[in-house]
Amino acid sequence: MKKTFINVNSQSMAGNLKILLFIITLGFFSLGASANPKLASRQQIGMFKNSTLCVVLENGTITYNILIKEAIEKYWKSTDFVFISQEEFNQRHFDSKYSFLVLMKGVFDNDPDGVSYNYLSLVLGDKSTDLTNMPELCSFPISYSDDNTMDFGYVIPAMVKFMQKHALNLESHRFMISLRGLKYYNGSSSFKDKVLLLNKNMMALDADSPEKIKSTYPYCVKFLDGDEIQKEIESDPSKTIFNFHVGPTKEDGAGKCFEMIFDTYGNLYYYNSRKITNENKDGFNLKDFRKL
Repeated sequence: MKKTFINVNSQSMAGNLKILLFIITLGFFSLGASANPKLASRQQIGMFKNSTLCVVLENGTITYNILIKEAIEKYWKSTDFVFISQEEFNQRHFDSKYSFLVLMKGVFDNDPDGVSYNYLSLVLGDKSTDLTNMPELCSFPISYSDDNTMDFGYVIPAMVKFMQKHALNLESHRFMISLRGLKYYNGSSSFKDKVLLLNKNMMALDADSPEKIKSTYPYCVKFLDGDEIQKEIESDPSKTIFNFHVGPTKEDGAGKCFEMIFDTYGNLYYYNSRKITNENKDGFNLKDFRKL
């Protein structure tokens, strides 16, 4: 699986999709590639447990830096960790004693619109001069690259917790995970006794109210905005699960959208991605509910 990076001074297990990535020097740190993601080998997964996690902070992206620092300091238990700059990443990424949590930008190369996405990626250091050879343990899309709302604060802690559980699962279930990607976790456990929190601003038209979904999903749901989801998670963490959506949030949006459902303990219950079309517009829809 060959990837090519373009290095300027200054990823992803989202499924079996080819990704084209580009380096930029401002905003989200971007790594460039055109290939299927390179999942870490069993040996490399073992090396991760003895690594020091380097959490790469963003130049000029203060909100993200605050969110990721808080989540790592509270919830990262698997290894030692340090916070580093993008410049330090350029110096350390050759060293296999380090793992890295870093934001990467990706464009699906089968997307004629060339829409790019920001991924939160957990990768390992690698001696290759080709940065795309860095073995990957996990990547989650967290926003479209031109979306500056940073409306992902409530999901970052769950992702940080999940990545640690996922690394353990890779030790014994690497083959199946390599085949299915994050969809490996779909249907792994029941959550119908919990309250599903849905971002009301990220729903498709066919599923934007309790009335529209009750015949398909007759369980307890709440339609909230991002801030309300955050408050609900904090007030009743054991009885809630929540949807996280990545999409263009435009009526005429192009590209892909991604749907995830987590609980506050870092368990992933649902993952899906699909192409946005005029007939199948952006947002969590009835088809998603039927898959739950």
